[in-house]
Amino acid sequence: MSIRLKMLLSFTSMFLISLLFILLTASLYTIAATGDLQSFRDIYKVHYQVNPLTEQGESIFQEMKFLAKNDPDALQNKVLLREYDMKLRAEKSGLYVRREDSQIFESLTFHQPELKQALPAYDLNNYQIRSTFNISERFYAYAKFDFQYSDGKRGSVFVIRERSPFAELTRKLLPMMSLLLIGVLIIANLLLFRWITRSFIKPLHQLRNSAEQIKEGNLAFKLELSSNDEVGQLSGAFESMRNQLQQSNELRQQDEANRKELISNISHDLRTPLTNIKGYIEGIRDGVASTPEKMETYVNIIHSKAVSMDKLVDELFLYSKLDLNQEPFLFKVVDIVDFLEDSIEELRYDLEDKQVAFDWDNQATGPVMASVDLDKLKRTVVNVVDNALKYMDNENKRLGITLQADLEWITMVFKDNGRGIPEEALPHVFERFYRAEQSRNSSTGGSGLGLAIARQIIDGHGGFIWANSKPNIGTTIYIQLKRLTNEETGNGNG
Repeated sequence: MSIRLKMLLSFTSMFLISLLFILLTASLYTIAATGDLQSFRDIYKVHYQVNPLTEQGESIFQEMKFLAKNDPDALQNKVLLREYDMKLRAEKSGLYVRREDSQIFESLTFHQPELKQALPAYDLNNYQIRSTFNISERFYAYAKFDFQYSDGKRGSVFVIRERSPFAELTRKLLPMMSLLLIGVLIIANLLLFRWITRSFIKPLHQLRNSAEQIKEGNLAFKLELSSNDEVGQLSGAFESMRNQLQQSNELRQQDEANRKELISNISHDLRTPLTNIKGYIEGIRDGVASTPEKMETYVNIIHSKAVSMDKLVDELFLYSKLDLNQEPFLFKVVDIVDFLEDSIEELRYDLEDKQVAFDWDNQATGPVMASVDLDKLKRTVVNVVDNALKYMDNENKRLGITLQADLEWITMVFKDNGRGIPEEALPHVFERFYRAEQSRNSSTGGSGLGLAIARQIIDGHGGFIWANSKPNIGTTIYIQLKRLTNEETGNGNG
């Protein structure tokens, strides 16, 4: 239920309750002070002028009306009139019969000396045979019929029923009813106030407290939602904002930590070759390289360190461009079987030089087409193979490449028998600058960007890359790419 509807219902209820209270109080005080039931009598007349008697009383009245028309003198027979009166008493009614200005019969039900004066005048046309009258604080409804006796004298027969003595009852109950009405009004106000308060005042206080906590930098709390109205929707939006702020804050802290780690890693990886270069240059300057052979050795080492630094800078630059989506991908449709065979041919000499036994297993049938960036995919394969070779320190080194394909996906599997990756390190091997060997020794690990670059490239292809590993058994890297259908391969370049 919306706040607008709640407010409308609340104020409408308050208005109606207050109005009813005012009307009842004014009526009660008027009745109690004056004993005048005129206003209530007017209301009663609407009903009692149409149907003043009970069903049985009406039946008796009709009998007496018939008798007045056909044998009017019989209505002077008091024995007969008592019989009718006895029947009317059972209906809490009474009989009154008059002749000109004299009374023929009056029921003992009334005990009203002023009854004769309260009765209406004769109306032989009987335009109005049902109505009401009141005597002091007593209220009556009647049905009457005017007729003429055989001697021409006017007569009337009344069947009268007394109604509730409301005025007297009101006077007796006035103090208690006034207090009761005041109590009802107070309770109604309290209930409405509590309802409105619980509906949106309390949630607004919670929103204010939450805003103050956020202002103080505290985002580690949860705003409970208590309704689905506008305030509840506002609370939901506020909670969503808090969650996003908290996530942004956590990401900022994580980015700050990563930035510090990145600077530290770059500084370390650059400082080591720079220190070596500086040392060898000082050796040359101080004359340590006194022979051509030593000079050549020093120069080769300096060149090797410079190449290593250049490669690190190149990989860092490439990773940054991939991470910022600033490195364009030039896709074209190629056969992955041919691609892997060409890549293996280029890697074969390096593998043989490092005495690595190599297995190539093509499990696919026929061409396996995919839309790829050849240079970047080749960079991925080289990075994965280089990473495998760095951690192969056993005597019987072995590397296997397997190609699998189904109707939807192409999977390249690179399996080595190196030292493996610890279980706790496995989820992090594709993160930038991460090395399972934490000493950052360049002889046992590269820049720590190789697999991170591979993941960025495969993500750019819409594929997946993941690793499985068992310590002292080996590591398996999986690369999965989307396979093109025959219809798609007919489109040429992707």
